[in-house]
Amino acid sequence: MNVKFRLTIMSFMQFFVWAAWLITIANYWFGTKQWDGANFGIIFSTMGIASLFMPTITGIIADKYVNAEKLYAVLHLLYAATMFYLPQVDDPHAFFWVILVAMCFYMPTIALSNSISYTTLKNSDLDVVKSFPPIRVWGTVGFIVAMWITNLTGNKASANQFYIAGISALFLGLYSFTLPACKPLNLIGEKKTFVQKLGLESFKLFADYKMALFFVFSMFLGAALQLTNAYGDVFLDEFKLFPVFADSFVIRYSTIILSISQISETLFILAIPFFLKRFGIKWVIAIAMFAWVLRFALFAFGDPSTNLWMIIISCIVYGMAFDFFNISGSLFVETSTAPKIRSSAQGLFMMMTNGFGAILGSLISGWAINEYFTTYYTNIGPLAKHVNSDVNNGHLLTFLKNKGISVLQNGDLSRALDVKDWHNIWLSFTIYVLVIAIVFVIIFKHKHTKAEEKAIDAIIH
Repeated sequence: MNVKFRLTIMSFMQFFVWAAWLITIANYWFGTKQWDGANFGIIFSTMGIASLFMPTITGIIADKYVNAEKLYAVLHLLYAATMFYLPQVDDPHAFFWVILVAMCFYMPTIALSNSISYTTLKNSDLDVVKSFPPIRVWGTVGFIVAMWITNLTGNKASANQFYIAGISALFLGLYSFTLPACKPLNLIGEKKTFVQKLGLESFKLFADYKMALFFVFSMFLGAALQLTNAYGDVFLDEFKLFPVFADSFVIRYSTIILSISQISETLFILAIPFFLKRFGIKWVIAIAMFAWVLRFALFAFGDPSTNLWMIIISCIVYGMAFDFFNISGSLFVETSTAPKIRSSAQGLFMMMTNGFGAILGSLISGWAINEYFTTYYTNIGPLAKHVNSDVNNGHLLTFLKNKGISVLQNGDLSRALDVKDWHNIWLSFTIYVLVIAIVFVIIFKHKHTKAEEKAIDAIIH
């Protein structure tokens, strides 16, 4: 079988096994399990926690002791096992620990999949620069397909989303054993200190004011990068509380609507060289930040009816917001650091955004939403007023029934129903990123260097 095709299958499945639950888990948490919103933020923090140490540990193992493709296969089999176990968990705190274990197995496979692709392409005498991007694009396609399958099979709020992830991860794990061997380098003659092995040498970059500033901004923006993944689907799904929206296409296929974000991501990659050449790295990063402002603001004012266009535009804007920051930020690190610590510096960039930033955003957003933007109803009267309905409204009673809530004779609810103020939730996120963007433009002083011009030209040509 063609090497590139085999790597394409790996790339497709790599992100399929993640997206099967990543975007829809909030529906399971809030809708099916009815767990406390304050604890939901810690679920998305697991990705950040795992990203702090697992890629480094598995990287050392793959470099020294075990074939990368075999380690990759084992990690996915372990990830599959945790996915199969997850639906059996009935306690939110235990759920956190199982998800954390799953992420410890999954997160390092992202870097390993890239390493396997690079090594295999080089060993096959293929041009990595030309061959890898088309392979990697299929990872995004896999992400989109998984979202569609979870939604179209009616599993966006059910435990089956974890079984979909588990079965596909089991297939990927077994398939990976058949990939070409990527043997460890075993560079015995190359002596490294413990700090160098862990990639911590790059932390000395914090002594440079500009680099320290960049990494701090990366962390603060990283806190916002996963918020729409965490809350986007449940935000759209909860419009069903309003009778006027109850049967709309957007609510039934909310995950498919959100997949426009990933489609946009693949398209905006093509626009990055033009923007880099035209505006330079600093302003492309700034454009990404303001795109995040627009992303959240459009969610704040969008709805499944007259303002559906806002939700659609928000999903399109996501491609610019996500791609422009990650790629221009990576390029800034590449052209601003010495070659001997460049790989470590890239790891630090990822650690600040997907590690510390993700943890910060997940924990604070979960706490703030539960503390300031959630109302708990115990009586159907105030609830009916909230949804512009009345006690006899069929949509409201059906909704309560689907939530497992019955209405007592005196109008009380059998248990409290929590309703989130999504408009102000998204507005608070909007203001947060807007402040970051404005401060970044004012205090981050940076001009093009010859190295940057050369790197940008290399991307364009």
